[in-house]
Amino acid sequence: MALATEQQPSERRRSGKSASAFRTISEVAKELDLPQHVLRFWESKFPQIKPMKRGGGRRYYRPEDLVMLRRIRDLLYIDGYTIKGVQKLLKENGGKIEEGASASSNIGSQSASPEKTAELKSVLSELKEIRKLLP
Repeated sequence: MALATEQQPSERRRSGKSASAFRTISEVAKELDLPQHVLRFWESKFPQIKPMKRGGGRRYYRPEDLVMLRRIRDLLYIDGYTIKGVQKLLKENGGKIEEGASASSNIGSQSASPEKTAELKSVLSELKEIRKLLP
């Protein structure tokens, strides 16, 4: 395992911590651009997110927690999954989310015709553009 002093500058986060350092809930919330209460809520919905808790209940997120949170955020906010949809995805994949798992890559997985798949991808693209226009 590399020491923090041996890491390349690109491996360090803006906070100056190494990529393998634990992070507080405020650091994670800032990095993921999410409110802290959302992170606490997701802990109740996704048992895979288990930050270490110290005295007074202070949370410390491991690097693997951060990866999982980032993926959940992307599935919910970018790919349009619901919480139940992400939970189902986690259940089907043994508690892990594959990097390629997204709504857009799974559109044709239910044996839809190529025409239907193209139509659905077009609609999804339009919806994503509309979402960008919303405040």
